[in-house]
Amino acid sequence: MDSQTSQSSQPSLPSPSPHTFQVDLRGLVDLLSHHLYSSPKVYLRELLQNAVDAITARRAAEPDAPALVRLFAEPGALRVEDSGVGLTEADVHDLLATIGRSSKRAEGLQETRSDFLGQFGIGLLACFVVAERIRVVSRSARTPDAAPVEWTAADDGSYTVRTLPDDARPEPGTTVHLVARAGAAEWLAEDRVLALARDFGSLLPYDVRVGEEAVTDLPAPWDRPYPSPAARRVALGRHCHDLFGFTPLDAIELDVPLAGIRGVAYVLPSAVSPAQRAGHRVHLKGMLLTERAEQLLPDWAFFVRCVLDTDSLRPTASREALYEDETLAAVREALGERIRSWLTGLAAGDPERLAAFLAVHHLGVKSLARHDREMLRTMLPWLPFETTDGRLSLEEFARRHPVVHFTRTVEEYRQVAPIASAQGIGVINGGYTYDSELVEALPSVRPGTVVAELDAETVTAHLDAVDPAVELALAGFLAAARAKLDPLGCDVVLRAFHPLSVPALHLDDRAARHEQARAQAEEEADDLWAGILGSLRGEAPRARLVLNHLSPLIRRIGSLGEPELIGTAVESLYGQALLMAQRPLRPADSALLNRAFIGLLEWATNGEGDR
Repeated sequence: MDSQTSQSSQPSLPSPSPHTFQVDLRGLVDLLSHHLYSSPKVYLRELLQNAVDAITARRAAEPDAPALVRLFAEPGALRVEDSGVGLTEADVHDLLATIGRSSKRAEGLQETRSDFLGQFGIGLLACFVVAERIRVVSRSARTPDAAPVEWTAADDGSYTVRTLPDDARPEPGTTVHLVARAGAAEWLAEDRVLALARDFGSLLPYDVRVGEEAVTDLPAPWDRPYPSPAARRVALGRHCHDLFGFTPLDAIELDVPLAGIRGVAYVLPSAVSPAQRAGHRVHLKGMLLTERAEQLLPDWAFFVRCVLDTDSLRPTASREALYEDETLAAVREALGERIRSWLTGLAAGDPERLAAFLAVHHLGVKSLARHDREMLRTMLPWLPFETTDGRLSLEEFARRHPVVHFTRTVEEYRQVAPIASAQGIGVINGGYTYDSELVEALPSVRPGTVVAELDAETVTAHLDAVDPAVELALAGFLAAARAKLDPLGCDVVLRAFHPLSVPALHLDDRAARHEQARAQAEEEADDLWAGILGSLRGEAPRARLVLNHLSPLIRRIGSLGEPELIGTAVESLYGQALLMAQRPLRPADSALLNRAFIGLLEWATNGEGDR
């Protein structure tokens, strides 16, 4: 209580006087042109957007009001006329001269605000990116008795407002005059204006023209009637080529009524990397919002390019991208479902088109199937995998082999594939993107399937053991071979296997390779790091060189009596086995190969008496 009394008895401080933000228009224009907008071309979108929104506002009260936008290019200047709602003098002061205030928030327009394209109050300010002066002449449709008003602004932030005689603008609407900045006249040239207007406004619902040239082209290609499905495919293929520069494998209808979306997804004719970000064209209520929307589809759908029109998605302040919110997330899921349905339909009714699609884009479908078990089940007979039986689907491979063996890396597959195949062991190469995940998921969609990872131990166990007496007779040879390869972290074992053309097989696993890498790093490190790496030494099984006793070459080498020649021969076998497995060579392996090659040449070229 005392504390409260003490505080309340203190004299009150005078309230600080309010201040108004000062805006440097030149600096703001620089910010817009270099940071907010990707290109000066957006000035034309802003002009079209203002005109279309003005017509929308007028039609809210006058449904039969004219809906015309006309653009006239002149040397170094541009004039844009619309039959929209127009402005009074009070509107001009309140809206055009106030940065951040939008006419879409004006009183009486709240109920129709969702029909407008622009809602951020930047408006004509963007035109200063290409213009040094902007002149607006407008007459209000909501206040027919109000005189026409003229607003003239320069890029230094100054503006003037004056009323005009009635004959200066007899009908409601607005005319915008731009005078080009130095070096920006090309942006106001007629051919450039026409190209930009068609790019931005081809799907606008009103009559837009540049001079006598029509800009709008409705209905959209995906909404037009066609005499046959074949004619529709041809027309959409032509549209895709004109828009994206490629002829699609197929076109997927994108129709999501609840999200107000209509459009089409074009399937790319060639494979692309999953990491490549797709650029999709998104129109908002007919106006092109962006041609580089990256977050429109799920990540797995990287094999299509979309063009669509929507009235529900929210743009960012620059109106060149989509705002990430719950609506966009729901649309992304809905569009992904449409592409899923298309794939399912191909699997059920058009296997030839599906096979042609998967030949190019199986990676995208595999990415989807990782998280969608129903899609995996549907695609089992179709998705291709590299196997020891050739390129097969998981369904076909599982029918052939009671146990589905797979490797996790391409290197492991290359090590074991020839030998496993000769022993009758079917193996799938799971080293490619998504493949091992899908193989491991196989039992969840194909009950009863047994899946097992194939490692060096499993392969060795499937190779035939050599008679103990034979191995004992070769004990000296094996001891010399083991001594030679021990510094390389490799053991030597003797087995009998097919094919006979493979004299030696190099086998290891990830743990063994990890231990080899650690040991090599320990050798090259200073004392401190060597001690740390030494403490990490593992007990993983070492790599092994499996010598094929059925190979005539191994039998001849085993009968050699010269230890030095045996060592050189074993080093050669080791190097050749590494090359067969297509394994990356360590510096020690490269040195060994070079030494063995030179040693064999010297032995072969020495005279008989020198041996």
